[in-house]
Amino acid sequence: MTQAANTVTIRNIEPQDNEPLAKIIRSALEEFGANKPGTVYFDPTTDALYQLFQTPRSQYFVAENEKGLLGGGGIYPTDGLPADTCELVKMYLRPEARGLGLGRQLIEQCMEAARAAGFSKMYLETMPELRNALVAYEKLGFKYLDRPIGNSGHFGCGLWMLVQL
Repeated sequence: MTQAANTVTIRNIEPQDNEPLAKIIRSALEEFGANKPGTVYFDPTTDALYQLFQTPRSQYFVAENEKGLLGGGGIYPTDGLPADTCELVKMYLRPEARGLGLGRQLIEQCMEAARAAGFSKMYLETMPELRNALVAYEKLGFKYLDRPIGNSGHFGCGLWMLVQL
């Protein structure tokens, strides 16, 4: 891990994180041409992540350094998922935070939190435009599904993955 990655702190989301996280998420989707209907780009909860993650069995982590927020990711008991399955949600990083192993660190933190919350599987929805994320998910053991599970409302996501925790 690089020196820059060593100065990163991962912590739980706080109310003041809402606005900068929404900007990070939407900027990343714009960067990859994935800012389309049926994604978190247009999801109103993207502007109120702190409030969303007050839901029981959910948790959201942010990564920051001395310059500010670098991104984040969380787990959520999405409607319609089996009781033993949570969703990895709103996992986005600023461009300068990518390639440092921070995404993997955040996902592993989410996996640990999911196990602690009693989940045995983690699901995610994503898009082909997010190629680098797909590689990371595969390396962490996520396997592709033929169809979505749960009722996330994100019909703009055409890829679905699942991992045993």
